[in-house]
Amino acid sequence: MGILDLIWTNGAAFIFILTVIVFFHELGHYWVARRNGVRVEVFSIGFGPELFGWTAKSGTRWKVCLLPLGGYVKMFGESAVTGSSDEPREMTEQEKAESFHHKRVGQRAAVVAAGPIANFILAIIILAALFMTAGQPYTPAEIGTVQAGSAAEAAGLKAGDRITAIDGTTIERFEELQRIVRLSPGKPLGVTVSRGGETVTLRVVPTRTETVDRFGNRSEIGLLGVSRTGMGYKKHGFVSGITEAVAETWRLSAYTLQAVGQIIRGERSAQDLGGPIRIAQMSGQVAELGLASVFWFLAVLSINLGLINLFPVPMLDGGHLVFYGFEAVRGKPLSDRIMEIGFRVGLGLVIALFVFVTVQDLSRFEGIARFFRGLVG
Repeated sequence: MGILDLIWTNGAAFIFILTVIVFFHELGHYWVARRNGVRVEVFSIGFGPELFGWTAKSGTRWKVCLLPLGGYVKMFGESAVTGSSDEPREMTEQEKAESFHHKRVGQRAAVVAAGPIANFILAIIILAALFMTAGQPYTPAEIGTVQAGSAAEAAGLKAGDRITAIDGTTIERFEELQRIVRLSPGKPLGVTVSRGGETVTLRVVPTRTETVDRFGNRSEIGLLGVSRTGMGYKKHGFVSGITEAVAETWRLSAYTLQAVGQIIRGERSAQDLGGPIRIAQMSGQVAELGLASVFWFLAVLSINLGLINLFPVPMLDGGHLVFYGFEAVRGKPLSDRIMEIGFRVGLGLVIALFVFVTVQDLSRFEGIARFFRGLVG
């Protein structure tokens, strides 16, 4: 599939999914800023030229812009902490009362943290709704069949075994087993099994396997070579739906951070990283599977956006929170020079990562891949 075909086929799903998670992220910043008396000048979905918008009575300009690859909330007095070279003028007392820069460090930290928190809340709401309507994927971690010559057979696993724990982590669902195994190619795992009323401990090494999806994206995962006994969905009530949604959000966050840690340590290929083009591919793919799949994917992306923004990199929310942490300990902000250097370094890292994942996404298209190979060879 070419890029133009990709945009035409998957563009609507991509724009819908990205707009929803960006809107909620920025809404978190906006809502907490307004609760703390900060004047919000602009609430933008997208970048570049404005397509349409309106100005609220509060003075906030709400707008949608041409490039739907993010968004931002511009707060009055914010430039004083973002490395702006503009000379600040003396503010009136009324302006100071509405200025982000003049709020207490705890208030500023709350405004910044509210964006990622809103993403986690959105994921919980979506997952809870799915668990209460379509149901939560729930299959007991019981082995149906064991493939001949597989890692499971080599470890001594048998059909009918119920896996209760892996490396000390309690396992209740087959889906939990899959997640851990997929993130552990070639890594020895201690598996606790319930077999005929007895507890058996085995050592299994998931087979390192390369998979290719329908778009040609390659990734390396671990496989045991077992099948489940069956697939089911468990519907929840209001309270249990929310409880399970919170637990699932926590599990997805932990698995995502584990995968990122493996990439950083070199245990996992950086090819698993993807940018906007890969997200667009996957958006179209899940759209073909139905509305429930779209919202599940939306929840997963919302969690990822929340986690990424909490990374301690200047320019991201996590970087701001690190600066505020130093300010709280020292009793005064870091110098403008240090903060400016930090934001420049952070901007460079963000741009470098964006370029890397975009080139990697483009290289998955056959024609462009030949072009890149020609550049280096």
